[in-house]
Formats: sequence, structure tokens, C-alpha cells
Amino acid sequence: MIDKRKNRDLTLTNEQIRFPKIRVIDTDGAQLGLLSPREALQIAEEKELDLVLLSDKADPPVCRIMDYGKYKFEQEKKAREARKKQHTADVKEVKMRYKIEEHDYQVRVNQAQRFLKEGDKVKATVMFRGREIQHSDLAETLLKRMATDLEQVGEVQQAPKKEGKNMMMLIAPKK
Repeated sequence: MIDKRKNRDLTLTNEQIRFPKIRVIDTDGAQLGLLSPREALQIAEEKELDLVLLSDKADPPVCRIMDYGKYKFEQEKKAREARKKQHTADVKEVKMRYKIEEHDYQVRVNQAQRFLKEGDKVKATVMFRGREIQHSDLAETLLKRMATDLEQVGEVQQAPKKEGKNMMMLIAPKK
């Protein structure tokens, strides 16, 4: 199990570097010039540091003398920070009936506006009970009205459509 983790790390270090000549950069950023990997490794060992391959695509490949453990830790730390700042867009739902009162409708619009400003998608759903399904045209006008009320913060991603005893519409935040 531990061996598999070592294989995942693709950065070549110390004896793993097998090129005839490499460009070596010192710990302070100064270039030491073109050296053989053996000479560069000796310099790194004298300083009790590692020789790390930075770019194998360059001609000649570029290596740096550094503390590899510290370097790896910094890379992982940057990756963790990047993951922390990432926001996944969730789908939040706003449910109502087609016979909704004006104030209740405004509450739903404000909720949807808040969700869109947070970067989430909004699924506006109008529910029907029993024979109310006959009034799907009223529900569609209600959803279209909501889309126009949310024009500043969102755009319709999926037009109003019937799904069983519900009619729904999807609104995505504007970029």
C-alpha cells in the first residue's frame, strides 16, 4: 500500500534523474550551469538537500537543489487551499402553488435571488393537486413572471415544463 503512494508521485529526485546533462539551479535561485547529474547530486548532498527535477521538457532538463519534503508539503498546502476556495453549484429548489398570494410570491423570488447570488442554480417548481393540473397555463405564466423578475441575477437554463404533477423551470446565475 505504501509502495503505491510512492509510485503516484511523479517528480524525479536524486538518483532517479538520468539525463546526460542538466541545468542546475541553486537554493537561492542562482544558476550553477550545465552539469552531469552525478556532479549536481554531490553538490546537493554537501548541502544536505535533494536534487529535484522541475522540467524534463526543457532542453537541457532543469533541476533545482532544495529540501524535497518541504517542497512537497508546500505543493499539498497550495492544493488544499485551492480546493477550499472551490464552490460547487448546487441546485436549490423554490416550491409554490399556482394560486400563490403576492407576498408569498415575493418571498420565493427573494429566496431565489439569494440562491443565485451565492452561485447556486434555482429550480422553481409549481405543484398541482388533484384537478389543478388543468390550470397548467396559469403555472406557466407564473414561472415566466418569476424568470422576468430574476432577469438581473439569473438566466433561464431550462424553460417551464411539466413533470408529473409539477411544472418546473431551471434558472442559472448570470456570469
